Amino acid sequence: MSEDNRKRSGSVAGSIPSMETSGDSLKDETVVVVLGASGDLAKKKTFPALFALFAQGLLPKDVHIVGYARTKMDEQEFYKRETQYIKGDDSKIEEFKKISSYISGQYDGDEGFQELLKHLEKLEGDRKSKNRVFYMALPPSVFTTVAKGLKKNVYSESGINRIIVEKPFGKDLESCREMMSELKAQWAENETYRIDHYLGKEMVKNLLILRFGNVFLDAAFNKNFVSNVQITFKEPFGTEGRGGYFDEFGIIRDVCQNHLLQTLSILAMERPISFSAEDIRDEKVKVLRSIPPIVQKDVLLGQYVAEGDKPGYLDDDTVPKGSVCPTFAAMTLWVNNPRWEGVPFIMKAGKALNESKVEIRVQFKDALQGIFTDIPRNELVMRIQPSEAVYLKMNAKLPGFATRAVPTELDLTYKKRFVDTNIPQAYEALILDAFKGDHSNFVRDDELDVAWKIFTPILHWIDGKDAPKPEPYPYGSRGPKQIDEFTSKYGYKRSPQEYSWPQTSASL
Repeated sequence: MSEDNRKRSGSVAGSIPSMETSGDSLKDETVVVVLGASGDLAKKKTFPALFALFAQGLLPKDVHIVGYARTKMDEQEFYKRETQYIKGDDSKIEEFKKISSYISGQYDGDEGFQELLKHLEKLEGDRKSKNRVFYMALPPSVFTTVAKGLKKNVYSESGINRIIVEKPFGKDLESCREMMSELKAQWAENETYRIDHYLGKEMVKNLLILRFGNVFLDAAFNKNFVSNVQITFKEPFGTEGRGGYFDEFGIIRDVCQNHLLQTLSILAMERPISFSAEDIRDEKVKVLRSIPPIVQKDVLLGQYVAEGDKPGYLDDDTVPKGSVCPTFAAMTLWVNNPRWEGVPFIMKAGKALNESKVEIRVQFKDALQGIFTDIPRNELVMRIQPSEAVYLKMNAKLPGFATRAVPTELDLTYKKRFVDTNIPQAYEALILDAFKGDHSNFVRDDELDVAWKIFTPILHWIDGKDAPKPEPYPYGSRGPKQIDEFTSKYGYKRSPQEYSWPQTSASL
């Protein structure tokens, strides 16, 4: 298309028309109700994300934010909590306070929600369209109770209603189905936005473009070229007094069944018909249905122990004595479809490890033998956090008279390439998508169902009477000592020497 034609059609080079929202975008006259407004999630994530959108002028016009929780407090105390973790211009923060208010009430009765309704009607006045977004920053134990209370008492009959729900969505397949059935009895699927905040991370959102916007990458993403795929999640700290909560869920429910599986589904899915929300989610479900339940022989579990002045998991007073809850898990999943059959997808997730990192590592097969001696494998690495980056580890000739192959890389580090770009936080991106009516980066009900089918058998084994004892690993290590043996069993070849970049001395 010529430049003149592009101008006439309004298209922009690189744009993706099918990603334009198919839902109703909330542009004005909207009230956002944050339920659980006194809790940590609201203070640390929800309110800072809403403020960031407000400061950039991205919230609907005439928006009002209402905090709702059981805690009794006046508005000054609420403002203090609401802005506790917000960083920004003082005048903007004051403006943000002016569009915010608070009301206290219970979650399990009509009275509190009826008071909330009176408050909303007072704010809305004579607005023709009374749009309401309900953000549930709540523990899962009250999800369905609150959803019922909102639908019965606070649902707008003259506007758009949306409900945003946080994970976890159950503890296994049965509890998830029970929760989803109760939620769907009250709220339509197109009104429901199930957040997995990893779907809002810039690099995860970039996977679609990398896969399907680059012919050479899409052509190489299959069993003919790929040896193995690793998706790794590392945290350098332990439970730190939250062990009681963590012990109830464990690392697999906390990270693997949701964040890492969602990442895998986008990485491995087939090309969708379009980039519209339902076409993307259809392909994610299709690839997840190709994954059989994880089996015991494909699992390595660990639990961190004390090292130096760092306490072990069982030293946390909130952790049940003698708990065998894993704080580290490595497991291998298999995608039984024509593209990926036989390629192991290795998930690794752990707490109290040696670094903070989330990355995808696609390791390609060996170069044909007969020419090179011990030439390293190619790897495509996508670092989700920290410091978003994509780099391709490849081999090149060392400059000089000698003909010798050395590892190097094609490096796309975001901070170096996109110098003037502010990468939004995941919650900012997802809340904005919810206002736009775009479900692309939210989890559909059938995605949840098939995800739990993959993980439930192994979780029941870990939770059962004959629960496996996790392998101990020192706080601050790479994990259990068996981890290298585990990954090599599935074909992963770890570089014999530490790989450093971006500079290689030609005097070697």
